[in-house]
Amino acid sequence: MKEIEIVITGIIIGISVSAPLGPIGALCLQRTLNRGKFVGFISGLGAATADTLYAIIAGFGVSIIANFLEANQYYFRLGGGVILLAMGVQLFMKNPIKEFRNSAPKGTLFGYFFSTFFLTISNPLTIIFFGAAFATFITTDSLINTSILVSSVFAGAIIWWFILISITNIFRKRIRLRNLFVLNKITGIVVVIFSVVAIISAFTI
Repeated sequence: MKEIEIVITGIIIGISVSAPLGPIGALCLQRTLNRGKFVGFISGLGAATADTLYAIIAGFGVSIIANFLEANQYYFRLGGGVILLAMGVQLFMKNPIKEFRNSAPKGTLFGYFFSTFFLTISNPLTIIFFGAAFATFITTDSLINTSILVSSVFAGAIIWWFILISITNIFRKRIRLRNLFVLNKITGIVVVIFSVVAIISAFTI
């Protein structure tokens, strides 16, 4: 496979793994509307970094790490579910109108980044997706080609989050404060539902 084909394939895979709007997407959209485009993008960057880490594990065949993640997915799912539950409750209880009107920063960029990073990394099943995708589209074990592929996956994820956050930011200027309050409630409920599913799934492995 030529390098340009690997780049295109990697970008498509990166977009595909990032595109489903689950709880991470809901959080990034909520943060964009409440705190602005940059905070939303930093949150998306955390998720993209976690996905790329799994792509590295799958692409380079780090079997020891992969086996460890698979063997301990109960703890990853349970821990991620509990964290997600706490964030969902916090979102539901928060009043975004006060936060939106207050120009003082809430939280840190590191906090926004690592919160989505750890929530994304708490789902080790992502590595199965990358393993299947790489096995389907890539027929070479070249170290250089694998590096290009993984880099392209990261680029694809970044492209997706940039586009999604940019579009959301456009609507941010047109949304009334009352709508932000309702959005927080809905986002909180969605995140709580996903967290409960994650916690239940940890006991059904």
